[in-house]
Amino acid sequence: MTVFSSVDAHIDALVPSWLTLPEVAERLGLDITRIRPLIKEGQLLAVRRGENRVLMVPEAFIGDGKIIKGLSGTLTVLKDDGFTDEEALEWLFTADDTLPGTPAQALRENRGTEVKRRAQALAV
Repeated sequence: MTVFSSVDAHIDALVPSWLTLPEVAERLGLDITRIRPLIKEGQLLAVRRGENRVLMVPEAFIGDGKIIKGLSGTLTVLKDDGFTDEEALEWLFTADDTLPGTPAQALRENRGTEVKRRAQALAV
């Protein structure tokens, strides 16, 4: 996955809310300088949005002072499946009746095993 890609209007509409990198740092209780390495390491996914192409992270990826459990493993599986950042965001924020809800919602609800299993099945 590329670290800093732009998001199109379709995907932007799927993601309910976004955080800037300083907001992510504040929510995680980290220095801002730690956020870009988290993105490069695949712990978080960020894309450029808006007129100023500001780097942003979906708010759903941050919960109770930490990155939601299962996100980095799911991002790794999607990357290994050949997904771009945009395709990964689209998949994570598109409703899946078998979950139910979106994979991002399922991760927030600590149902990461189900999400990872579905992500792995995409490679088949």
